[in-house]
Amino acid sequence: MSTILVTGGTGTLGVLVVDRLRNAGHEVRVLSRHSPQYPVDLSEGSGLDAAMAGAEVVVHCASNTRGGGKGDDTATRHLIDAARRAGTVTNIVYISIVGVDVVPLGYYRTKLRVERLLEASGLGLTILRTTQFHDLVAQLVDTAAKLPLVPVPSGVRVQPIAVGEVADRLAELAVPTPSGRVPDMGGPEIHTLPDLARTYLTATGRHRRVIPLPLAGKAYAGFKRGGNLTPSHAVGRKTFAEFASSAASAARRGR
Repeated sequence: MSTILVTGGTGTLGVLVVDRLRNAGHEVRVLSRHSPQYPVDLSEGSGLDAAMAGAEVVVHCASNTRGGGKGDDTATRHLIDAARRAGTVTNIVYISIVGVDVVPLGYYRTKLRVERLLEASGLGLTILRTTQFHDLVAQLVDTAAKLPLVPVPSGVRVQPIAVGEVADRLAELAVPTPSGRVPDMGGPEIHTLPDLARTYLTATGRHRRVIPLPLAGKAYAGFKRGGNLTPSHAVGRKTFAEFASSAASAARRGR
């Protein structure tokens, strides 16, 4: 069994990765500013040396999603420096996104910079790119559904995947031997964003009109071209319709 450090271990993906690794018998250190054992601030690098000591594998899930990735490259530099000082880390497993090299979205560009920092570090590395999570599509629709009509970008196709399936794959990759850039991981189906919005609204009992709206800009054009898709790697199993049904059932039970 290995000692594995997980950044972003309290987030949507990270918490599932931690559970899977602990269930497999590994010693897992969850990095967090408020952790009683390993209080770490990745933006400053404080606490990293103590957390990294003796670790063989790092699973890097931390990301400033709300801030468009701001500071992710600095955090990664601190992580790389601490891994070098520790001298025991043989594999850094990084979760990235399909299309970071072809869709010029600010957050995607940051993810690509992080990939390149890790590749240039000289450390053992595993990179997994996946398509968007089901949860992200649901959040987008929930936000849009606060309006009387539900506006979503037109002409954009999405290949959403279950976050639990991505966590399973990351746990498989969290071994001392690095794998480099592994095959991309995409959801089982590709649908337009308006169709996914209608599916989610219907499942959650909201009979609202979806309004497809054209947008402008290079990032939107990249999505319209399908840069965020990986049809040849549609390895996911849970469909978005199944996710929406499960989410609706969970919400009813929680009332």
